[in-house]
Amino acid sequence: MAEEKTNVMRTLAQKKIDYVGLTYEPDASLTGEQIAEKMGEDPKCVFKTLVTQGKSKTYYVFVVPVEKELDLKKAAKAVGEKSIDMLPLKELLPLTGYVHGGCSPIGMKKFFRTTFDESLNQLEKVYFSGGKVGFQVQIAVKDIEKVIRYQTADVCC
Repeated sequence: MAEEKTNVMRTLAQKKIDYVGLTYEPDASLTGEQIAEKMGEDPKCVFKTLVTQGKSKTYYVFVVPVEKELDLKKAAKAVGEKSIDMLPLKELLPLTGYVHGGCSPIGMKKFFRTTFDESLNQLEKVYFSGGKVGFQVQIAVKDIEKVIRYQTADVCC
């Protein structure tokens, strides 16, 4: 259990949701798959949080397995946009309150429509960023809806 609590962990505790906090040595060169390996977890269960902006200027959050890539065409279709693009890195912190590598679907400054890849439906537990580089949280998939509203869709390449 991580000793330092992030906002994500405090939010989960406040909502009385069981979670496991995990830490790893922050290293900007690590890929999501390498982080999963460091934690001894299957990359299919470790998800990354990606923030996008649609042609309509609306922001969307997509949460996908670290071993996969977001398919922008499928993602746009899932949220009813003509097209979407990844949010420029410099806009991530002011918009979400999170830095690259520490972005979590829980606890953003403002809630944005969130879509998890449909592979989530095959899992019992999932890992994603604890809201700070070097921190991950594991929660039961059934508990995600107790914290945020989300949908699932086929959004990966």
